[in-house]
Amino acid sequence: MSDIILKASNISKQYRLGLVSSGTLSHDLTRWWHKIRGKDDPFLKVGEANDRSTTSKSDYVWALKDINFEVKRGEVLGIIGKNGAGKSTLLKILSRVTSPSTGEIKTKGSIASLLEVGTGFHPEMTGRENIYLNGAILGMTKKEIWGKEQEIIEFSGCQRFIDTPVKRYSSGMRVRLAFAVAAHLEPEILVIDEVLAVGDAEFQKKAIGKMQDIAKGDGRTVLFVSHNMAAVKSLCTRVMVLKNGRSVFEGSVDDGIENYLKEENSRSLTYENTTSSSNTSFIKSVKVLTSEKGGIHEYNKGLKVEIELFSDGSLYQPALSYQILNRDNIPLIHELILNSEQEFAKSKGVYKLVSEIKNIKLYQGDYKLNVYFADNFTKININKLTEVCSFKIINTSKRPYYWGAGTAVYKEDDTIWNVLKLNDIDD
Repeated sequence: MSDIILKASNISKQYRLGLVSSGTLSHDLTRWWHKIRGKDDPFLKVGEANDRSTTSKSDYVWALKDINFEVKRGEVLGIIGKNGAGKSTLLKILSRVTSPSTGEIKTKGSIASLLEVGTGFHPEMTGRENIYLNGAILGMTKKEIWGKEQEIIEFSGCQRFIDTPVKRYSSGMRVRLAFAVAAHLEPEILVIDEVLAVGDAEFQKKAIGKMQDIAKGDGRTVLFVSHNMAAVKSLCTRVMVLKNGRSVFEGSVDDGIENYLKEENSRSLTYENTTSSSNTSFIKSVKVLTSEKGGIHEYNKGLKVEIELFSDGSLYQPALSYQILNRDNIPLIHELILNSEQEFAKSKGVYKLVSEIKNIKLYQGDYKLNVYFADNFTKININKLTEVCSFKIINTSKRPYYWGAGTAVYKEDDTIWNVLKLNDIDD
């Protein structure tokens, strides 16, 4: 127990929708009557889960509900979940920006938080003055801050503007300086929300390296919220997954990421085409086989695409192709197979074609497919499926990226196509 630096017990946070107050005098009187008798707020016993995709039937919503966890000294806990899952609310409670409706938090030592861009900065003060202001908020003496001042300024990369009022800084510059202050003033617990996404690639790499040094070298604790699964995987030692205000998983990083991503991706990895008539040729289904479970694919590993199609036997030169598109719907890879290369779809029946890319190197992010079935002789497009089979590419290797999203594509060797006729169909 002596190694536990933070413990959260039954943390819940309830908000009233629409209005800040109770809204009615009767509600206020009821709350007051329960309070003077030492009883719980009666309105904390009602309310819906925080599911933003549904229409509310209650005036109250649980942003968080019954969250319990412990963090040991030197651990890096990743907190992941979709937008609206309750991640930022939990960090605000841990940072004492707001109080929980129920439950308690016990900590040992000081907490430094980066919840929003430039948290705690005064816009009229210079960057240098804000370093001392933030240090004082964290309970440090002027002498202690002075000893770290130059190191903070150099790490932030804002030397030229350090004596300029912060209101003239860009959002990226404010994040750089805010993180530098929080990371160098030696809090026992460092709480980081998704603010690092504002910084450029160079600073994100530097910031993640600094957090690793804080946790491993200095033995301090980091709570890290991010939608960047590669950063979570490379930095965190444990993961907690939030969904609709509740903790649905707590454990290893790999299992946590799989738990978070499987629901969104597993349903879309196979596309069944139900719109075409059985009397004409068409694509029956498309399936992507990724290197990891839940539609997650590791950078530089093999990727398979399985396509089943029905042919009525009337095609002159069958051709099948697919494109891999990035999140902006820009095609990055185009693979094609012709009947003249491997015979398929010339006679009536169902065919399965498997395309295997041995090593695929795409920038980490979200991808999907366009699939085309055509007659290369008549140039007639028989069937086209757009934006199907979404999957995600991550990179957990230590090799850095030097290019932007969607700007570099590389695959080793030629793509291998295998054709299998599943059944013959007699006229």
